[in-house]
Amino acid sequence: MKKLIGFLDRFYHGNSRAAARFRFSLLTIDLATIGFFVVLSMTELTGDWIIVLEILIAIYLITDLAARALIEERRLAFFARPTTLADLVVIASLLAAAFVDSFAFLRVLRALRLLQSYHMARDLRARYSLFRRHESIVHAVLNLFVFIFVVSALVLVLQVQINPQINNYVDALYFTVATLTTTGFGDIVLTGNWGRLLAVVIMIAGFGLFLRLIQTIFRPNHVKHKCPDCGLTEHDRDAVHCKHCGLVLNIETEGD
Repeated sequence: MKKLIGFLDRFYHGNSRAAARFRFSLLTIDLATIGFFVVLSMTELTGDWIIVLEILIAIYLITDLAARALIEERRLAFFARPTTLADLVVIASLLAAAFVDSFAFLRVLRALRLLQSYHMARDLRARYSLFRRHESIVHAVLNLFVFIFVVSALVLVLQVQINPQINNYVDALYFTVATLTTTGFGDIVLTGNWGRLLAVVIMIAGFGLFLRLIQTIFRPNHVKHKCPDCGLTEHDRDAVHCKHCGLVLNIETEGD
């Protein structure tokens, strides 16, 4: 078992080229599965081939989750993480699809797989300097997209049975985007108290994330570097002194 854990740890956390290629392959598969879940939630595709593909994806997720759990020193904390809990829900929905006739709710749950985007961002940051230079923008985009797709899933689950204006995921996505951008066409509205409360959450939280993205794009490019004196964590990329306390900084740079 120790040899197996050591072998897995070298691939998941190692610095060799083989480990880098392995993690890049996992990243590619994660992107493909997320894309598959998003597209499937927007369509009415059915068939045995989809069930087979869902079971294969579930086997992959179980294998990956088991491998990551083995190399974790704090396994209870690992299973308490939001991304791990989301993966467990996604795995359950994939396996249940073989036995449940109604797929709509199960497909919506798989939007939680988008939480894995944060794990992907961490890998990209360690691998690509271009990503590190624009990390704040990428995180703002991720936060907005995860919010949009997960909240759209909630809108569909809560409204599809009681609201004749929302019949599929595209209707829910359309309402969510129109609401958080304050466009508010009014051709689709949520019904019931829970629907109105969800609309309020979309207006407040969604608009805040959207505004954050705009600010991140247009503000000067900053780098995260904690000042050892005053603790200021963000500075201009070419800063020599901390603008708060004046201490000389030693910000790492790649010469660009």
